[in-house]
Amino acid sequence: MSSAGGNLKSAVAKGFLWGGMSNAICQLLNLFIGIFLARILGPDDYGPIGMLAIFSAIAGSLQDSGFVAALANRKRVTHDDYNAVFWFNVLVSLLMYVGLFFAAPLIVDFFDEPSLLWLSRYLFLGFVVAAFGIAPSAYLFRELKVKERSIAQMLSIIVSGIVGIAFAAAGYSFWGIATQSIMYVFVRSVVCWWFTPWRPSLRVNFAPLGYLFAFSYRLLITNIFLRVNWNIFSFILGGNRHYTRVDVGNYTKAAEWMCMGSEIVNGMVNNVAQPVLAKVADDGGRQLRVFRKMLRFTAFVSFPLLFGLSLVAPQIIVIAITDKWIESAYMLRVLALWGAFMPVQSMFTNLLISRGRSEVFMWGTVVQGIIVLLLLVAMAPWGIHAMMFAYVLFNFVWLFVWRHYAGVEVGLTLSMFVRDMFPYAILAGAVMIVTGYLTASIENIYLLLTARVAVAAVLYIATLMIVRNSELYEAMEYVAHKKLKE
Repeated sequence: MSSAGGNLKSAVAKGFLWGGMSNAICQLLNLFIGIFLARILGPDDYGPIGMLAIFSAIAGSLQDSGFVAALANRKRVTHDDYNAVFWFNVLVSLLMYVGLFFAAPLIVDFFDEPSLLWLSRYLFLGFVVAAFGIAPSAYLFRELKVKERSIAQMLSIIVSGIVGIAFAAAGYSFWGIATQSIMYVFVRSVVCWWFTPWRPSLRVNFAPLGYLFAFSYRLLITNIFLRVNWNIFSFILGGNRHYTRVDVGNYTKAAEWMCMGSEIVNGMVNNVAQPVLAKVADDGGRQLRVFRKMLRFTAFVSFPLLFGLSLVAPQIIVIAITDKWIESAYMLRVLALWGAFMPVQSMFTNLLISRGRSEVFMWGTVVQGIIVLLLLVAMAPWGIHAMMFAYVLFNFVWLFVWRHYAGVEVGLTLSMFVRDMFPYAILAGAVMIVTGYLTASIENIYLLLTARVAVAAVLYIATLMIVRNSELYEAMEYVAHKKLKE
């Protein structure tokens, strides 16, 4: 293998494994902080935050405008590029905040929730704070500074978590959650600046926005629809008079736990996938091999983790945040099934971006988002669980649409896709079914949780060892090599 090829393989392995470990740590931190908050607060307290989630998501997309990916995809980036993106984000965030500030009464009227007036105006301050961290975060992303970005994320979780818990314990209810959100983006921005050598200047040349926007405007539209897709549930529940703040709060907590599990893998993928795939975009055959390797490793980790979360959802929710959240546990069982496939979708979208096919990514996501919206509105009279099953099933089917476009771009056939992904999905699903059957007679909830985690882990790893699975052995060899080297 050439030196360049070896360096790329090392960068991928380092990015995946460091990103995976750091994301696991971050999600564990989120877990412990979330447990403290959920024990202090209830579903009714999380409802208002869930109602505002879709506005935060859309504003966040407008703020980024796809420039982070555009900068990562350019062969050469100058000071003027970063400087233009920095000042653009600052100006746009200020304009967005002013617009949302005066739109707050309309939000109150739509949800018929008076508490949202000043809560929204306070929560949306986070957009202004976050704007100052986008350019340095883009620098770290482009340069594959996975370790530095991970440190920034961990510190922001710890500091914001302590602040949020303190506010909630003092009786500030959902204001504590909002404060936690603002503090998170503040600390993250500060740490990203610390690790980034680039600094903005007052002499601004906005010309680079022209060629950056030519690439990123499709990503902007795409990200809006993606985030609407992820947050449409709480919006529909909050705006439907048949559902209450408690329903929104339960769904918000279930989605939060699902995202914590999925983000362990999804964050690992997004830290390295697009920059690495962009580096081999000129060699279609090599890019296909790199992509398939990433896809297999993603499936190897994602399916057992999220299918396992679905299996133990009732036990882990009741133990961690008490049975007042039991309804969210049943929602989590369904959502975790889709969470297992989310990193796979991220792999496809990162491939399309690396190929410069942001228009394919855009239209695929727009159509997907419109169908999801229509589907959920149609299913709303049938109840929350019917909506969730329809949501999960449709998003799974849509993976085959992304596969089709990957086939057009790099020759990924349906057979390749099935061979790379489904063995892990089938194995993980079978392991969870067997584990559920073997542990069904255990009555003690703590013993049941421990037994299910242990049995599932042993069955999954033992099966992969028996068939000498390459992903398992490569991960073990890499970790062993790093320990010996240290």
